[in-house]
Amino acid sequence: MIEIRPFESLGHADHGWLDARHHFSFANYHDPKRMGWGSIRVWNDDKIAPHTGFPPHPHRDMEIVTYVRTGAITHQDSLGNKGRTGAGDVQVMSAGTGVMHAEYNLEDEATTLFQIWIETDRPAAQPSWGAMPFPKDSRAGKFQLLASGDSDDGALTINSDARILGATVQGGNSISYSTAPERHLYLVSSAPVTVNGVEAAARDGIAISGEDTVTIEAQEEAELVLVDAR
Repeated sequence: MIEIRPFESLGHADHGWLDARHHFSFANYHDPKRMGWGSIRVWNDDKIAPHTGFPPHPHRDMEIVTYVRTGAITHQDSLGNKGRTGAGDVQVMSAGTGVMHAEYNLEDEATTLFQIWIETDRPAAQPSWGAMPFPKDSRAGKFQLLASGDSDDGALTINSDARILGATVQGGNSISYSTAPERHLYLVSSAPVTVNGVEAAARDGIAISGEDTVTIEAQEEAELVLVDAR
């Protein structure tokens, strides 16, 4: 099953400093048909104005992945962590027993990012934060693992049976990903693509299940972000 969730149909909130699209129910946007996808609970497509951001606020028992598309985000939290994550790079926060954090765009340009929440498999774990650079040339024409529940795979670690991957594909080329039919995949592309023969526009949400192989054909150069979750 492949369901296209058009970008224009997503929940929308414009706060001035923050222009957000919600793939799933979030804050004041509620759609009982879009409460999540498997263990994926939130996928927000955010644009944050320069020198603004999210002030300190709490989370617990959630795995929060931030994929920066353009600009940069600066993180700080109650554990004493602080770091800047730039375009193409990723940060993860396991909220565990509870953590306060803030996310600021300290740049002179707008920052765009995906904020992805995945349900934890380890409630009441010790909270943690981490970030890693992922040069785009290392994932040209192939998927690069960015984060997963396997602490030995060399990527960022989360407390959930999930894999977050990124790839760049040139126009006219294709890329394939093998999975299990019972898994829940969610894909967003920066440009139009065809997924197992189904067309999707730029920034549409593509919900996939019941497939063992997913083939993505790019109509023009595309940046892909894929989550494979239980």
